[in-house]
Amino acid sequence: MAEATYEGRDLEVLADMPNYHAWIMSWFDQFVHGHVVEYGAGTGTISTYLRPLAQSLTLVEPSANLHAALQARFPGDASVEIEALTLEEHVKQTSTGAVDTVVLVNVLEHIEDDASALAELSRIVAPGGHVLIFVPALSFLMSKLDRLLGHFRRYHSVELRQKLQATGLQIVRCGYFDLPGILPWFLINKLLGSTSFNPTLVKLYDRAAVPLTRRAEALIGPPLGKNLVAIGRVVHNRR
Repeated sequence: MAEATYEGRDLEVLADMPNYHAWIMSWFDQFVHGHVVEYGAGTGTISTYLRPLAQSLTLVEPSANLHAALQARFPGDASVEIEALTLEEHVKQTSTGAVDTVVLVNVLEHIEDDASALAELSRIVAPGGHVLIFVPALSFLMSKLDRLLGHFRRYHSVELRQKLQATGLQIVRCGYFDLPGILPWFLINKLLGSTSFNPTLVKLYDRAAVPLTRRAEALIGPPLGKNLVAIGRVVHNRR
Protein backbone atom coordinates (compact mmCIF):
# COMPACT_ATOMS: atom_id res chain seq x y z
CA MET A 1 0.00 0.00 0.00
CA ALA A 2 1.27 3.48 -0.86
CA GLU A 3 1.81 5.42 2.34
CA ALA A 4 -1.10 7.74 3.02
CA THR A 5 -0.68 11.11 4.69
CA TYR A 6 -3.19 13.46 6.25
CA GLU A 7 -2.13 16.86 7.52
CA GLY A 8 -4.55 16.66 10.42
CA ARG A 9 -4.81 20.33 11.36
CA ASP A 10 -8.57 20.02 11.78
CA LEU A 11 -7.97 17.10 14.15
CA GLU A 12 -5.81 19.32 16.34
CA VAL A 13 -8.59 21.91 16.57
CA LEU A 14 -11.38 19.38 17.14
CA ALA A 15 -9.34 17.50 19.74
CA ASP A 16 -10.04 20.40 22.12
CA MET A 17 -13.69 19.36 22.55
CA PRO A 18 -13.71 17.14 25.65
CA ASN A 19 -17.42 17.70 26.33
CA TYR A 20 -18.36 16.77 22.77
CA HIS A 21 -16.26 13.60 22.75
CA ALA A 22 -17.57 12.53 26.15
CA TRP A 23 -21.08 13.05 24.79
CA ILE A 24 -20.37 10.76 21.83
CA MET A 25 -18.93 8.14 24.18
CA SER A 26 -22.03 8.32 26.39
CA TRP A 27 -23.84 6.65 23.48
CA PHE A 28 -21.10 4.08 22.95
CA ASP A 29 -19.47 3.11 26.24
CA GLN A 30 -21.88 0.37 27.37
CA PHE A 31 -21.33 -1.46 24.05
CA VAL A 32 -17.51 -1.36 24.00
CA HIS A 33 -15.85 -4.59 25.12
CA GLY A 34 -13.31 -7.27 24.26
CA HIS A 35 -11.22 -6.82 21.12
CA VAL A 36 -12.04 -3.36 19.85
CA VAL A 37 -11.09 -1.92 16.46
CA GLU A 38 -11.28 1.81 15.84
CA TYR A 39 -11.15 2.85 12.20
CA GLY A 40 -9.79 6.26 11.30
CA ALA A 41 -8.21 6.68 14.73
CA GLY A 42 -6.50 9.94 13.73
CA THR A 43 -4.44 11.25 16.64
CA GLY A 44 -6.25 9.11 19.20
CA THR A 45 -8.82 11.45 20.70
CA ILE A 46 -11.58 8.82 20.82
CA SER A 47 -9.04 6.04 21.35
CA THR A 48 -8.26 7.30 24.83
CA TYR A 49 -11.91 6.83 25.81
CA LEU A 50 -12.01 3.35 24.29
CA ARG A 51 -8.85 1.97 25.90
CA PRO A 52 -10.16 1.55 29.49
CA LEU A 53 -13.18 -0.34 28.14
CA ALA A 54 -11.28 -2.68 25.80
CA GLN A 55 -9.37 -5.85 26.50
CA SER A 56 -7.30 -5.09 23.41
CA LEU A 57 -7.46 -2.16 21.02
CA THR A 58 -6.49 -2.02 17.35
CA LEU A 59 -6.18 1.48 15.90
CA VAL A 60 -6.50 1.52 12.13
CA GLU A 61 -5.20 4.78 10.67
CA PRO A 62 -4.04 4.94 7.04
CA SER A 63 -2.10 8.20 7.50
CA ALA A 64 1.24 6.97 8.80
CA ASN A 65 2.31 10.50 9.77
CA LEU A 66 -0.31 10.42 12.56
CA HIS A 67 1.06 7.26 14.12
CA ALA A 68 3.56 9.07 16.33
CA ALA A 69 0.66 10.85 18.04
CA LEU A 70 -1.14 7.53 18.49
CA GLN A 71 1.94 5.87 19.93
CA ALA A 72 2.39 8.77 22.35
CA ARG A 73 -1.10 8.15 23.71
CA PHE A 74 -0.29 4.57 24.75
CA PRO A 75 3.43 4.27 25.47
CA GLY A 76 4.44 0.71 26.27
CA ASP A 77 0.87 -0.62 26.11
CA ALA A 78 1.18 -4.11 24.59
CA SER A 79 -2.60 -4.36 24.24
CA VAL A 80 -2.74 -1.50 21.73
CA GLU A 81 -1.86 -2.19 18.10
CA ILE A 82 -1.57 0.46 15.37
CA GLU A 83 -2.16 -0.47 11.73
CA ALA A 84 -1.33 1.73 8.72
CA LEU A 85 -4.23 0.45 6.61
CA THR A 86 -7.49 1.69 5.17
CA LEU A 87 -10.72 0.18 6.47
CA GLU A 88 -11.12 -1.75 3.24
CA GLU A 89 -7.62 -3.21 3.53
CA HIS A 90 -8.00 -4.10 7.19
CA VAL A 91 -11.31 -5.95 6.86
CA LYS A 92 -9.96 -8.02 3.96
CA GLN A 93 -7.28 -9.50 6.23
CA THR A 94 -9.53 -9.91 9.29
CA SER A 95 -11.20 -13.25 9.98
CA THR A 96 -14.96 -13.65 10.37
CA GLY A 97 -16.06 -13.00 13.95
CA ALA A 98 -12.56 -11.96 15.08
CA VAL A 99 -13.62 -8.62 16.63
CA ASP A 100 -16.04 -7.76 19.43
CA THR A 101 -16.58 -4.05 18.75
CA VAL A 102 -15.84 -1.72 15.84
CA VAL A 103 -15.96 2.04 16.17
CA LEU A 104 -16.20 4.58 13.35
CA VAL A 105 -16.33 8.24 14.39
CA ASN A 106 -16.53 10.51 11.34
CA VAL A 107 -15.26 7.72 9.05
CA LEU A 108 -18.13 6.09 7.13
CA GLU A 109 -18.84 9.27 5.15
CA HIS A 110 -15.31 9.02 3.69
CA ILE A 111 -16.00 5.61 2.14
CA GLU A 112 -17.55 5.69 -1.32
CA ASP A 113 -18.99 2.17 -1.13
CA ASP A 114 -20.30 2.40 2.40
CA ALA A 115 -22.75 -0.48 1.93
CA SER A 116 -19.91 -2.92 1.19
CA ALA A 117 -17.91 -1.56 4.12
CA LEU A 118 -20.84 -2.11 6.50
CA ALA A 119 -21.31 -5.65 5.19
CA GLU A 120 -17.65 -6.43 5.90
CA LEU A 121 -17.86 -4.91 9.37
CA SER A 122 -20.87 -7.07 10.19
CA ARG A 123 -18.82 -10.07 9.06
CA ILE A 124 -15.74 -9.46 11.19
CA VAL A 125 -17.67 -8.70 14.40
CA ALA A 126 -18.62 -11.73 16.48
CA PRO A 127 -22.31 -12.43 17.18
CA GLY A 128 -23.41 -10.30 20.11
CA GLY A 129 -20.81 -7.64 19.27
CA HIS A 130 -21.51 -4.15 18.03
CA VAL A 131 -20.79 -1.70 15.23
CA LEU A 132 -20.73 1.86 16.62
CA ILE A 133 -21.08 4.71 14.14
CA PHE A 134 -20.99 8.51 14.30
CA VAL A 135 -21.46 10.43 11.04
CA PRO A 136 -22.36 13.91 9.74
CA ALA A 137 -26.07 14.31 9.00
CA LEU A 138 -28.47 16.14 6.69
CA SER A 139 -27.67 16.46 3.01
CA PHE A 140 -28.66 20.13 2.88
CA LEU A 141 -25.67 20.88 5.14
CA MET A 142 -23.21 19.45 2.59
CA SER A 143 -20.56 22.14 2.23
CA LYS A 144 -17.25 22.91 0.59
CA LEU A 145 -15.59 21.93 3.87
CA ASP A 146 -17.27 18.51 3.72
CA ARG A 147 -15.89 17.97 0.24
CA LEU A 148 -12.41 19.16 1.20
CA LEU A 149 -12.47 16.67 4.08
CA GLY A 150 -13.30 13.89 1.62
CA HIS A 151 -16.95 13.35 2.53
CA PHE A 152 -19.02 11.54 -0.07
CA ARG A 153 -22.27 12.24 1.76
CA ARG A 154 -24.07 13.41 4.86
CA TYR A 155 -26.62 10.92 6.18
CA HIS A 156 -30.30 10.90 7.02
CA SER A 157 -31.69 8.58 9.67
CA VAL A 158 -33.82 6.51 7.28
CA GLU A 159 -30.88 6.01 4.90
CA LEU A 160 -28.48 4.92 7.63
CA ARG A 161 -31.04 2.55 9.16
CA GLN A 162 -31.69 0.94 5.80
CA LYS A 163 -27.98 0.43 5.13
CA LEU A 164 -27.42 -1.12 8.54
CA GLN A 165 -30.41 -3.43 8.23
CA ALA A 166 -29.33 -4.51 4.74
CA THR A 167 -26.20 -6.03 6.26
CA GLY A 168 -28.21 -7.98 8.83
CA LEU A 169 -27.29 -5.69 11.72
CA GLN A 170 -29.92 -5.33 14.42
CA ILE A 171 -30.40 -1.64 15.19
CA VAL A 172 -30.09 -1.04 18.90
CA ARG A 173 -30.25 2.72 18.58
CA CYS A 174 -30.09 5.27 15.77
CA GLY A 175 -30.76 8.93 16.37
CA TYR A 176 -29.86 12.49 15.55
CA PHE A 177 -27.27 14.29 17.64
CA ASP A 178 -26.60 18.00 18.25
CA LEU A 179 -29.68 19.87 17.02
CA PRO A 180 -28.28 23.36 17.83
CA GLY A 181 -25.16 22.57 15.79
CA ILE A 182 -27.21 22.73 12.59
CA LEU A 183 -27.42 26.53 12.59
CA PRO A 184 -23.72 27.41 12.98
CA TRP A 185 -22.73 24.74 10.44
CA PHE A 186 -25.30 26.09 7.96
CA LEU A 187 -24.29 29.71 8.44
CA ILE A 188 -20.51 29.36 8.68
CA ASN A 189 -19.78 26.43 6.40
CA LYS A 190 -22.75 26.27 3.99
CA LEU A 191 -23.62 29.92 3.43
CA LEU A 192 -20.29 31.63 4.13
CA GLY A 193 -18.23 28.79 2.67
CA SER A 194 -15.66 28.45 5.42
CA THR A 195 -13.08 25.75 4.71
CA SER A 196 -11.56 25.44 8.18
CA PHE A 197 -12.54 25.20 11.83
CA ASN A 198 -12.12 28.29 14.00
CA PRO A 199 -10.37 27.17 17.23
CA THR A 200 -11.99 29.88 19.34
CA LEU A 201 -15.50 29.12 18.13
CA VAL A 202 -14.95 25.36 18.47
CA LYS A 203 -13.80 25.75 22.08
CA LEU A 204 -16.64 28.13 22.93
CA TYR A 205 -19.24 25.78 21.47
CA ASP A 206 -17.82 22.83 23.41
CA ARG A 207 -17.68 24.62 26.74
CA ALA A 208 -20.89 26.67 26.56
CA ALA A 209 -23.36 24.89 24.30
CA VAL A 210 -22.55 21.18 24.48
CA PRO A 211 -23.27 20.56 28.20
CA LEU A 212 -26.71 22.19 27.90
CA THR A 213 -27.52 20.45 24.63
CA ARG A 214 -26.45 17.07 25.96
CA ARG A 215 -28.78 17.37 28.94
CA ALA A 216 -31.70 18.54 26.78
CA GLU A 217 -31.27 15.82 24.15
CA ALA A 218 -31.04 13.14 26.85
CA LEU A 219 -34.58 14.10 27.86
CA ILE A 220 -36.07 14.66 24.42
CA GLY A 221 -34.53 13.00 21.37
CA PRO A 222 -34.15 15.66 18.66
CA PRO A 223 -36.03 15.23 15.35
CA LEU A 224 -32.92 16.43 13.49
CA GLY A 225 -29.26 17.02 14.27
CA LYS A 226 -25.93 17.96 12.77
CA ASN A 227 -24.82 14.35 13.26
CA LEU A 228 -26.23 10.85 13.54
CA VAL A 229 -25.26 8.12 15.99
CA ALA A 230 -26.03 4.46 15.34
CA ILE A 231 -25.44 1.26 17.29
CA GLY A 232 -25.84 -2.01 15.40
CA ARG A 233 -25.69 -5.46 16.99
CA VAL A 234 -24.37 -8.44 15.04
CA VAL A 235 -26.83 -11.32 15.34
CA HIS A 236 -25.03 -13.73 13.04
CA ASN A 237 -22.06 -13.39 10.71
CA ARG A 238 -22.40 -12.95 6.97
CA ARG A 239 -19.96 -15.02 4.96
